[in-house]
Amino acid sequence: MTVAEAAAPTDPRNARWPALRFSPQAEVRVLAVDGQPLCHVVDGALQNPDEWRAFAVGARDAFRDSPHNAFPGPELRLPEPVSAGLGAYFDERFRARFDGRRTERFYARLSMVTRAPEQLMPWQWQPHVDQLATAPDQSVAASVLYLFDDPSLGGTAFYRPKRPAAELLPMIDDSARLPPAEFGAKHGVARGYLVESNDWFEKVASVPAAYNRLIVYSGTVFHSGDIAHPERLSDDPSTGRLTINGFFTCRRRAR
Repeated sequence: MTVAEAAAPTDPRNARWPALRFSPQAEVRVLAVDGQPLCHVVDGALQNPDEWRAFAVGARDAFRDSPHNAFPGPELRLPEPVSAGLGAYFDERFRARFDGRRTERFYARLSMVTRAPEQLMPWQWQPHVDQLATAPDQSVAASVLYLFDDPSLGGTAFYRPKRPAAELLPMIDDSARLPPAEFGAKHGVARGYLVESNDWFEKVASVPAAYNRLIVYSGTVFHSGDIAHPERLSDDPSTGRLTINGFFTCRRRAR
C-alpha cells in the first residue's frame, strides 16, 4: 500500500485497511515488579508499522471521542477481520501467560491521546483498570502498540492502590458522578494526567514509548498513559500519540 492509497479514505467502511502483520522474529521480554511479571514488551512488533500510521493519517476525520471512556482522546475501532491479526498473535504468544485457555472476545482500536489537562474528567485524573470485576473463570488482558516517534509523548505507567478497596471503590465511583471541582475537593485528587504517586496510588513501573513497541499486560492492573508533557500532544496522527489498543477476555484453564 502506498501512502497515497492509505491517505485516500476518510470513511472507515470504505477504507483499505492494512493487515496487522506481526514479526515472528520479535522477542518478548518481561518487566517484573516484586518478582512477578507485570508487563510483556515486544520491540519491532509489526512488519508494516508505517502503513498503519499512513492509514491513520488518511482516516483522521473518522476518529471519534468516546465521552464515557477512560481514554482521553479520539478512537477508531478496527473491523473484526482486521483486528483478527492481533487476536491470533495474542493467542499464539500471550494467552497462556494470562492463564487463558481460549479467548472469548476481543477488539482493537486506533487511539490518540489529545486532551489538555484542563479538559480531563475526574476518572481520567487517575489510573484505571480495564475491568473492575471479572468472573473467577475469566482473565482480562490489554495491549498497546505505539505508532509514534517522539518518546516524550509518553509510554504507559503502572500503579498499585495505597488504600483498601472499601475506600478506593467509592472514590472511583465518585469520579464518574461528581463535578470536577467537587470531586477534587472531596478526595484530594489534582486535575490532570497522573505521572507520579499520589495519596491513592503508588507508581510501581513505567514502560517508555518506542516506535513499533507492543506491550501486553493484565487488564486488572491499574495503569495509565504516562503523559508528562501534555503540551506536546497533537491530533495529527503523523506526529501525535497514535496507538493501537487491544482488549482480550479469556476463559481460564481448567484446574
